[in-house]
Amino acid sequence: MCGIFGVYNYYGDVGEFRQRALDLSKKLRHRGPDWSGCIVADNNIVCHERLAIVGVDTGAQPLTNADESIVLTVNGEIYNHKKLEAELKQPSSFKTHSDCEVILHMYSEIGTDVCAKLDGMFSWALLDRRSAKSRLVAARDPIGITTLYIGRVSAHPETVFIASELKSLNEECDQIDEFPPGHYFDSEDGQFHRYFKPDWWAPERIATAPVDYRQLRESLTAAVRKRLMAEVPYGVLLSGGLDSSLISSIAVREAARISASAQSDTEDIDTRGARYFPRMHSFSIGLPGAPDLIAARKVAKFLRTAHHELTYTVQEGLDAVADVIYHLETYDVTTIRASTPMYLMSRKIKSTGVKMVLSGEGADEVFGGYLYFHYAPNADDFHKETVNRVHNLHTSDCLRANKSTMAWGLEARVPFLDKEFLQVAMNVRAEDKQCSKDLMEKAIIRRAFDVEFADAGFTPEELAKGPYLPHDVLWRQKEQFSDGVGYSWIDSLKEWAERRVSDEAMAAVDQRFPYDTPSTKEAYLYRELFEQHFPQKACLKSVVRWVPRTDWGCSADPSGRAQKIHDKAY
Repeated sequence: MCGIFGVYNYYGDVGEFRQRALDLSKKLRHRGPDWSGCIVADNNIVCHERLAIVGVDTGAQPLTNADESIVLTVNGEIYNHKKLEAELKQPSSFKTHSDCEVILHMYSEIGTDVCAKLDGMFSWALLDRRSAKSRLVAARDPIGITTLYIGRVSAHPETVFIASELKSLNEECDQIDEFPPGHYFDSEDGQFHRYFKPDWWAPERIATAPVDYRQLRESLTAAVRKRLMAEVPYGVLLSGGLDSSLISSIAVREAARISASAQSDTEDIDTRGARYFPRMHSFSIGLPGAPDLIAARKVAKFLRTAHHELTYTVQEGLDAVADVIYHLETYDVTTIRASTPMYLMSRKIKSTGVKMVLSGEGADEVFGGYLYFHYAPNADDFHKETVNRVHNLHTSDCLRANKSTMAWGLEARVPFLDKEFLQVAMNVRAEDKQCSKDLMEKAIIRRAFDVEFADAGFTPEELAKGPYLPHDVLWRQKEQFSDGVGYSWIDSLKEWAERRVSDEAMAAVDQRFPYDTPSTKEAYLYRELFEQHFPQKACLKSVVRWVPRTDWGCSADPSGRAQKIHDKAY
């Protein structure tokens, strides 16, 4: 992934603004340290900060067509680029080996319909200069795995700013909105248009399909396989929990299968990554002796990965919080708690030369894996909550996974949010997903990969390969990342905030922060640090706080240990 910045229909002298645009784009260079590009066309500016993953030798951006009448800047990966290239009706001369260039050529043939055809994670802005008046089309992936913002200046509403992160807009724009996932923006009418319209999207539509464990397993396997596309060293984030361990196990199997097979030009997906780098590297982080480190060590030994166990101290974590808030651009408590160790880990991963990792985000939303789901009143409410959580992933886990890693130029890919996998998983009835005191959360996906489960539908060939994971890992209780890195981490954050925020300040919190007022000293501290970086009111609009369903009778504290069902609840 990369960083993108653009200004459409600039209200002033665009030539004079070019240097300012370069400076604003430079604020995103942590996302793309490998190269920078800028094109000024008419009164428009398109910039790009590149992280080279695919098409390393030729993929510099912005991209243009032959006569430069279409200009494109992209942040993301298009996993079905080979298939889309084969679908082009007009012969196209590709200038690069980038997986993203197909967007440009497909758009020239079918216009905005290209958005729904893309299989990947992406945010892009395209300038179409083929008519007398230039046209801006911008789009964001279906779930919001990549980050994107749109800004305006109220005195010049005809001008549109686009950027991967808030920090490139807050000094220029007095109106800033998060770009809605699954939509494209068209300057011809100035509106957002939803292109992602799966049948499961409406929460009130209750899923009725019984689980097909084999279909679930095969669709997740396909999602992992297509994400092995790379020309650089890559690995997996391995916390030792169910989600990351499953992704790691599948990735190891698929990489071995690809590297052992003959290369085929007819394959729809790009398999170069597994052929170039067949040995899987895994990474875990925690305070010394953390539950995640112990579990990850066991999984890595079982999978025979090249494992890297990283530790940090509480003080190192506290020292990083201000930087984390700057990069994450949020004051949400649970996001900051989990992002800090992920931010530290990403820095260490990048130092090893790895530029891309697979991660397990999304499973808890899809399958109701958070411990508070134990308190769902009924199956319908359970289902609606999973849909709503998927809707809001872009404000929490996707934001964390994207910005924590991209702070150091490391790309995270999330197979659980593959749109084809979601089509299968989100249509499974809630009765097959629900948890209880006698049935662990996410039992549905555990069973799909449990070779001892009779209804999983394994073939004899699959069974001969042995189990995907050790049984106790496959059936390990949900541990939220901010807990799993060490139970003292959250406790230390609370104690730190207690020392930093006085009782007098907390008593006047509604005067200090009348909008979205913090309810704890920890939340107060994060809000204060956020406003040091982003003091403009426009910056508050994109922040959403993650809280469990307190109306279900569970704690408002986002820590998993705050739920009574946790083995080590506090």
